[in-house]
Amino acid sequence: MIIWLASYPKSGNTLLRSLLCAYFYTDTGNLKFDALNNIKQFPDSGLFRNLGVDISNDYEVIKNYIKVQEAVNKFDKNRFRLVKTHSTLHKIEGYPFTNLTNTLGVVYVVRDPRNVSISYAHHNQMTIDEACESLINFRVLGGEKTKTPIRTHIANWSSHYQTWKAFKSLRKYLLVKYEDLIIDKKNTFLKVLEFIYKLNKIEFIVDYQKLNNAIESTSFENMQLLEKKYGFEEAAIDKNNNKINFFHLGKKNRWEDILDKNIRKKIEKSFKKEMKELGYL
Repeated sequence: MIIWLASYPKSGNTLLRSLLCAYFYTDTGNLKFDALNNIKQFPDSGLFRNLGVDISNDYEVIKNYIKVQEAVNKFDKNRFRLVKTHSTLHKIEGYPFTNLTNTLGVVYVVRDPRNVSISYAHHNQMTIDEACESLINFRVLGGEKTKTPIRTHIANWSSHYQTWKAFKSLRKYLLVKYEDLIIDKKNTFLKVLEFIYKLNKIEFIVDYQKLNNAIESTSFENMQLLEKKYGFEEAAIDKNNNKINFFHLGKKNRWEDILDKNIRKKIEKSFKKEMKELGYL
């Protein structure tokens, strides 16, 4: 069954996915970018095409979310499948994104929206003010004439966070703050591993050699070096068809140093409830 790695875009999903891929899908725990292919994104064009779904028709894609997940789980019926998504858990056109038949649980990665706006602006080559508007409004990623032909409905930052909390009352939800992954990566990652093992009713035994290698090889500096040497296929492309560095600022991405006061106030006013709940205010 599927364990979702869910997050609003530019919130740390890639870091968590890299840790998990290094730990579960390499022999030594040392990350190589090709290991990331073991955790697919949903919705994914290939999965829908394989079932004959017209990916240019957004309604047909939404209508077949569950059918495609059933196919994934049928193929992987004897083991769990980690799947990345930026999708909201809202019903779209009356259709649910997922259900309990197909979902084992969710690890939800959240990040201070003030820093999300800075990363989002760089990744999408827009102004921070435009990125701020993107966080506040209901958004759809992908579609025709984009790198990703299939559309992902992400909503806005606050509702994205709120909808995925539906799994909390079922004890199938783990909240991971990006900031904790940076400040205390090892212990935060151990909590993620423990949660995954618990969902699968597997005895929690840690391979500390692989764990330590995963921690070290997913440092921001090493990820930057890997991108410089091999490229990173998830990097966006600018208007001149040049790749934009995916691993850009790291710890230097501090809203306190970068964000305009008016934009900061706008984000804090829009997301006051959630930011207080998460300890960002």
